[in-house]
Amino acid sequence: MVEVKPLVLDVDGTFLRTDMLYECFWAGLGKHPIKTLKTAMRYFTRPAKLKSALLEFADIRTDLLPVNPEMKALADKSIAAGRDVVLASASDQQLVARLASDHGLSTRVFASDGETNLKGKAKAKALVDAYGEAGFDYAGDNKADRAIWEHAENALVVGHHDAIIAKLSAMGKTVTEYPNRLHITDLFRAIRPHQWVKNILLLLPMIAAHSFRLDTLFMVLLGMASFSAAASSIYVVNDLLDLEADRLHPTKCRRPFAQGTVPISVGMGMLVVLGVLAIGLGALLGPAFLTVVVVYIILSLAYSLRLKRMRWVDIAALAGLYTLRVVAGAAASKVDASSFMLIFIFPVFITLGCVKRLTELSLTTTDDKLPGRGYGRQDRGDLLNIAGLGMFFALLIFFLYSFSEQARTLYPSQWVLWIALVPIAAWLFRMVRLGYFGKQDYDPIVFAMKDKRGVGLLLLTLSLMFYAAGLFHQWFGI
Repeated sequence: MVEVKPLVLDVDGTFLRTDMLYECFWAGLGKHPIKTLKTAMRYFTRPAKLKSALLEFADIRTDLLPVNPEMKALADKSIAAGRDVVLASASDQQLVARLASDHGLSTRVFASDGETNLKGKAKAKALVDAYGEAGFDYAGDNKADRAIWEHAENALVVGHHDAIIAKLSAMGKTVTEYPNRLHITDLFRAIRPHQWVKNILLLLPMIAAHSFRLDTLFMVLLGMASFSAAASSIYVVNDLLDLEADRLHPTKCRRPFAQGTVPISVGMGMLVVLGVLAIGLGALLGPAFLTVVVVYIILSLAYSLRLKRMRWVDIAALAGLYTLRVVAGAAASKVDASSFMLIFIFPVFITLGCVKRLTELSLTTTDDKLPGRGYGRQDRGDLLNIAGLGMFFALLIFFLYSFSEQARTLYPSQWVLWIALVPIAAWLFRMVRLGYFGKQDYDPIVFAMKDKRGVGLLLLTLSLMFYAAGLFHQWFGI
């Protein structure tokens, strides 16, 4: 009887669509950021030790890691045919053994042990010692895997490695290629361009000051581009920190990093490029705008690393991030932002922050706390109360603003401002109501830009304010 040779699968980038070292690193950053960075710097030149050290405080759930569907199907088919399917990886042995158990693969695994980094020639030697020359088939995805393919009977190559495939074929190896393309649509989804709509808030100071000049608009648009790049870089960071929580979420599990359609290493490169772009554009707009961008990035990082897990603090941080966009708009347009405007919009954003959490709680299917957040369904009442207080103070501050010297200068028809309170109140009430009943998506600002009735109320408010300012008479003679 002919003995069936085992199928040996590399893990990172082959059986999995992700890399377990990067998974542990980002899990560690989310739980113990300082300790993780110190560990990474200490063992940077000793990868096997780095992997085992990170695992001590940054464990990950291997059962949630995204698998390569083609490799998973091949493994299942091989097992059904009575073939031994073995994992061989440079990742830490504990994780590899757990992953093999999760998917019903062989209990025999080859992996790094804290001293030896089982990669390239080291992995090839271990497999040849175990199975003999050409005593196994091997699937891998990295240039370092060439050392193993040369000793395997058959080579299964994941990704595009034309030069290596040509050399293996010249050696007489049977090569099977499994393409693994990175799609541009997944890259765009990873930076969430739909979220850039939030940066329309940078236009508010220009509109409030009635400064409708093309040069001013150009500077604000440049500022919006800077904030879009900054926000996208932070979204990448946030998604990498929330990998486990997103995989447990009913809809966020489809995000590119959670699915593994965009590698973590690519995401790390993207966040650096986007961050540099944001700072570069910010510098063009002057020190005031650059300062706001830097503060925004720092606060966003603090939110992603820690603040979003702190009850109530997270909502204040969200409101602060939205408010910084308005401050940035003032810095870009060189328009003085009214203190009343900033005091007015902060409780508005407190309300919207509560709406965001209310929506998440309304759409959850369990009574457990939201993954990575400090709220459960029992907090809906408190969130509703805080949202109500935010509405009240926002309307009160707008009313008091109508009596200010600036308002009397910009809006001669004071009584029209009082009428504008009605659609403002209706819009805020609508947002809270829809959030409480789970009838909007997870970001209230993005939802607000798509909500036809809500947009109608906002346009009505803007029209009333323009009328109060006498702009309709100036533009249209009415």
